[in-house]
Amino acid sequence: MAEQNRLQEDEREEKSWKRWGPYLSERQWSTIREDYSPHGDCWNYFPHDMARSRAYRWGEDGLLGITDQQSRLCLGLALWNGKDPMLKERLFGLTNPEGNHGEDVKELYYYLDSTPTHSYMKALYKYPQSEFPYTQLVEENRKRTTTEPEFEIQDTGVFNDGKYWDVFAEYCKNAPDDVLCRYTLCNRSKETCSIIVLPTLWFYNTWVWGCSHESCTREGCSHEGCTTKPTLRLRSDCGVDCSHETLGPMTFLFDCLDDGTAPKLVFTENETNTMRLFELENSTPYVKDAFHDYIVDDDTSKVSPDSQGTKMAGVYRLVVPAGGSVQIRCRLLPTSSEQVKSPFGQEFNDIFTLRLQEADDFYDKVIGRKDAEHYRVSRQALAGLLWSKQFYQYIVKDWLDGDRSILQPPEERKTGRNCEFKHLFNRDVISMPDKWEYPWYASWDLAFHMIPMARVDIHLAKEQLMLFLREWYMHPNGQIPAYEFCLSDVNPPVHAWSCLRVWRMSGPRGERDMHFLGLCFQKLVMNFTWWVNRKDPEGNNIFAGGFLGLDNIGVFDRGAPLPEGCVLEQADGTAWMAFFCVCMLEMAIELANYDSMYEDMATKFFEHFVTICEAINNMYGEGLWDEKDSFYYDRLIVDGNPELLRVRSLVGLVPLFATLVLEEDAISPLKGFSERVEWFLNNREDLARRHSYMLPGKKRRQLLNLPTESHMRKVLACLLSEDEFLSPFGIRSLSKYHEEHPFEIHTKVGGLASVNYQPGESTMSMFGGNSNWRGPIWLCMNYLIIESLRRYDYFYGESLKVDFPTGSGNSLRLRDVAVELSKRLVNLFVPDSNGRRPCHGNDALYKDDPHFKDLVLFYEYFHADEGRGCGASHQTGWTALVVNCIDLLPQ
Repeated sequence: MAEQNRLQEDEREEKSWKRWGPYLSERQWSTIREDYSPHGDCWNYFPHDMARSRAYRWGEDGLLGITDQQSRLCLGLALWNGKDPMLKERLFGLTNPEGNHGEDVKELYYYLDSTPTHSYMKALYKYPQSEFPYTQLVEENRKRTTTEPEFEIQDTGVFNDGKYWDVFAEYCKNAPDDVLCRYTLCNRSKETCSIIVLPTLWFYNTWVWGCSHESCTREGCSHEGCTTKPTLRLRSDCGVDCSHETLGPMTFLFDCLDDGTAPKLVFTENETNTMRLFELENSTPYVKDAFHDYIVDDDTSKVSPDSQGTKMAGVYRLVVPAGGSVQIRCRLLPTSSEQVKSPFGQEFNDIFTLRLQEADDFYDKVIGRKDAEHYRVSRQALAGLLWSKQFYQYIVKDWLDGDRSILQPPEERKTGRNCEFKHLFNRDVISMPDKWEYPWYASWDLAFHMIPMARVDIHLAKEQLMLFLREWYMHPNGQIPAYEFCLSDVNPPVHAWSCLRVWRMSGPRGERDMHFLGLCFQKLVMNFTWWVNRKDPEGNNIFAGGFLGLDNIGVFDRGAPLPEGCVLEQADGTAWMAFFCVCMLEMAIELANYDSMYEDMATKFFEHFVTICEAINNMYGEGLWDEKDSFYYDRLIVDGNPELLRVRSLVGLVPLFATLVLEEDAISPLKGFSERVEWFLNNREDLARRHSYMLPGKKRRQLLNLPTESHMRKVLACLLSEDEFLSPFGIRSLSKYHEEHPFEIHTKVGGLASVNYQPGESTMSMFGGNSNWRGPIWLCMNYLIIESLRRYDYFYGESLKVDFPTGSGNSLRLRDVAVELSKRLVNLFVPDSNGRRPCHGNDALYKDDPHFKDLVLFYEYFHADEGRGCGASHQTGWTALVVNCIDLLPQ
């Protein structure tokens, strides 16, 4: 298979098929990296209005663009409909203070296809033909409260009656450095319309930060990535020569339109317009926003008359009849490949046809035989996952110190945000949660991303997981960096789980990548030790951890420091550590069968798991278990007085994840470990009563399980109750019980605090207000629940059945419950009997417009009662787990 061969060639470093890809961010402005304000106000320091005029320090962004793996040379689209107040070069959205539910992109765009080597890629942007409603979107959302819905671009009416452009961007590769670009502009209206399209090429500015413009060399500068100033220079054949000292000589060619019209090529510099922004004289007369002035203001003096610079574009002025389309073709290739006699001849189209067929062949094998809708959802989900790879650069020491004479950070920075991560040196292509709303990695998100990623690119999945364990990412104390807003925040320890799952996908048993597993294990031991030392403050195996990625799920901000005399014992923090234990135990057993040196580590993690089980279930009599409610809760201790925080949420479901089936075949060769387990069963009856084992056939299986079987059955009854956690679309993050029965408590931690059921967007501003864990459906946690049910079923089989839903009398094995939950999650994305995809809510465009109806968005989370997508609209990272859910369905 052609795409599989390309993956292997890239892995063996024979051909760099992944050198070019969708690694261009969709929002570099208002990020922490670009923020040099005194008090970390990233949203107001570098807003959208500045982005067109100000050169970025730490990356680049663009519209439907691509770049190389170090973001040296970037390619994107710019558009103008003749009415907008600014040239459309990047996606627009609200900052966190502007949105009534936090930051939010206010554009419609879709990732339609991509192979893992990006040998073929396709995306779509919908551009209004009327003036883009920038002001209306800002002002209307500013008026709305947190209890009101967000005002979306569809609500302005700009897409009504088909009055918009469908802008398709397609890329394919003839060779690793020979990239073909095809842009198709479709007029969906009933009238002839005009549009100006600028395929734009520019160099990431690495030459001004603390260096002389022309004299700096890579060897003589301490800034990573700094180069002498590159150049884009006009050729005689409607193209440009691209000169960069580390990229090598490249050529970019523009094709004429079908009527023979050639584009006008314009040039400027990718440097800040200091006069517009700061009323300071510009260092060059030709600056970053020159094309805006040239197109929108018709000011030809702003582009370079010398036909050279570090940013350039081909200007295509199109007039397209109603329902018609026009295609623009470009090509990027090494200058040494100029022997291509006809770069835009029939071969150009033939290459696209071949690459698309190869993509079809690849996904037919990866996705398998599915019905049309399941196939469509799977392919678009995987496309979004692959399009969400981004070049990410954050070198904390340089960021803290600033750049000589250009960007001097405030004095407060030296002891402020991320100052304890001076070792951090990030300069890689990384899987992002959402390249607009979250254009920075989140380590626990990435662990989930790699589960569907391993289906299409196992090598990349292993690389990404290992990357966060390397010494230039992981803190010397063993902590994995969280995300740029606060690298020291604590997320659930799911990295070991992801490493283990990806390892299982690396080959059939006996042929799996033991080297990868061993490397991960060694570094994860450091991370485990950090957790034990830092998050078990009393040394009693009851863990804290802070907000643990679940933002506002607690009664108060669990990430904030507690007042003196207060201790928070977290059910989820403790259960996550038990989950971490069983993952490390399973790794150690696998490695011990390969190398006996790991056997003692298996024993260590077994014993640690047992002590955590004992603590969460028996400390203070019942541990963090409440027999009255049959649920696990956090406990708040104030001046020695303990009180359970009786909030039925995902916090109390996490204990279900900590389970492992030990197979006799796997542990019997490990004599020391087997003897230790046997001793435990025979001599610790106080603990062994919690340890289940069965004899299926002649082989003994043992179940390590955080909750007892009795506790597990009771939690499952709550989990599968439609009055509690079970919604038509999966498992809620907070029980519906709290809709009528809010939990309230008055403590010196936060005064009077309450938790109530909120099935959609958050009605509070905790953690920015753009995420909500008090009711909605989250694919990541639902997937862990499904996986846990399947593990329990593997052990219990027919001997354990439950009602689904609770009280219905419909008795199912747990594997069948997992299938039913998967169906509910998948139904978020497929049309219902009325032709409506629940993820799109009641938006008529997606139901009635034929150019919308096959498009799917993979939101951050989903309204628990309606299925409507909420939060980030392109969180195809962990929401791509729907692909794995589809696999569980009978076809």
